[in-house]
Amino acid sequence: MANDGPAPLERFLNGILPENPVYRQLLGMCPTLAVTGNMKAAMTMSAAVMFVMICANLITSSIRHLLKPHLRILVFVLTIATFVTIADRVLAAYLYQMSKELGPYIPLIIVNCIIICRCEVCASRQGLGAAAFDAVGQSIGFALALASIATVREILGAGTWFGITLLSESWWPVWGIMVLPPGAFITLGFLLGGVNWLSMPRGKKSAGCGVR
Repeated sequence: MANDGPAPLERFLNGILPENPVYRQLLGMCPTLAVTGNMKAAMTMSAAVMFVMICANLITSSIRHLLKPHLRILVFVLTIATFVTIADRVLAAYLYQMSKELGPYIPLIIVNCIIICRCEVCASRQGLGAAAFDAVGQSIGFALALASIATVREILGAGTWFGITLLSESWWPVWGIMVLPPGAFITLGFLLGGVNWLSMPRGKKSAGCGVR
């Protein structure tokens, strides 16, 4: 495999905003919608994805010269599955209630498109430095996306943030729909629209608002 592509720092920065896996690439939608009902679940999922992505990228980069084109996806999945199993067992041992809350979504990291994509696009083509920076940047971008969605849903849907009460029901009626599946789609839609609007050139923003 050729060792070409963006530099490590560029890989890191791109993963946070320009190539954010949720808001720009629209990958990993299943956990994005399923586990963002509260911040604790969202951040636990983000930590698990970060652990798996970093480990998978490093292993893939280390063996990139041995990868055969017709077997590379199989190798990626087996590598990812190994670290997902470790993450799942650690959660079950030390954070049992959170493990039960997340249910099948931790094992489903095995087929998370974000991780497979980074193994293919970066780790199988570049050295350990670029692979590590890419994994960290993409993981931070994923965590920021989940945190933004979970913040809106938990505050509006339960009046709390990380379980801490912010809005009293005596003066702010909570919106129960926000912690239900429809709330995930509504929140993602509004935030995705906001990100797209902010990333538009200034001239197109003005035209879209009817200003000449």
